[in-house]
Amino acid sequence: MDPRVEKIMTAAEFIAAKLDGRKPVVGIVLGSGLGKLADKIENPTVIPYKEIPGFPVSTAVGHKGNFIAGELGGKFVVAMQGRFHYYEGYPMELVTLPIRVMKVLGIQYLFVSNAAGGVNYDFKVGDLMVITDHINHLPNPLVGPNMAEFGPRFPDMTRPYDLKLIALAKEKAAELGIELHQGVYFAGTGPSYETPAEYKYFRLIGADAVGMSTIPEVIVARHSDIPVFGMSVITNEAHDDYAEDYFNDGDDVVVAANAAADKMTLLSTEQAPTSLRDTQTDTIRAISSASL
Repeated sequence: MDPRVEKIMTAAEFIAAKLDGRKPVVGIVLGSGLGKLADKIENPTVIPYKEIPGFPVSTAVGHKGNFIAGELGGKFVVAMQGRFHYYEGYPMELVTLPIRVMKVLGIQYLFVSNAAGGVNYDFKVGDLMVITDHINHLPNPLVGPNMAEFGPRFPDMTRPYDLKLIALAKEKAAELGIELHQGVYFAGTGPSYETPAEYKYFRLIGADAVGMSTIPEVIVARHSDIPVFGMSVITNEAHDDYAEDYFNDGDDVVVAANAAADKMTLLSTEQAPTSLRDTQTDTIRAISSASL
């Protein structure tokens, strides 16, 4: 067996043994400061990353480092309370390992969230942006021998973010009175924040928000034919004409994400779903609640 596949299977078997034979419907990845969604998961099984064979450990600010399984909106889900980043020194194989583990566990949908800088001048701190497309400046996680067990050598990326899930999110946000923006997410390596000239460049090439994650996970999910919904919470405003005393700070990003999460939690509702479509709806609502 391919050693990479063996590592995935070993981690998946370890987690599955703790789930009493239950298969998750949805996989969720929570970004910087957005781990509060985990508090909404009922009857949780919490597994620290350090206990899972082959898993890295989260070192980024605002990432607790737990794999959580439980009930959300009446359906069984698994969630990453913190992700792994290329800037932490991890190779893409490890950055994206949890997505393939979730695939083996049985997820049918993937929901990803992140904290991002608002490149679009119309975005303000605390806004939510549904990701409609992306621009990748991180190493592609599919470079190297293809893992044919999961997908084709050249996966299609025409629609990386599922149009039906996007439409559903917009519908439910309107019902809840939550304002949603939508746009293109740009991912760079980090960990340094971007210069004013870089922000201008991102805007010129069509980006609306910028961050340091998410896209590798999405690429691997689409390689495995998993539909994806993505959302960014805008935690700082990215301009190319900053005042002399302005600076970006990682702690401020987490504070902004936490503040938005509190606001959205107040707006969230709890309804038992009656179908898989309702499960998608409730999960999107819950992610929205944690992300704003």
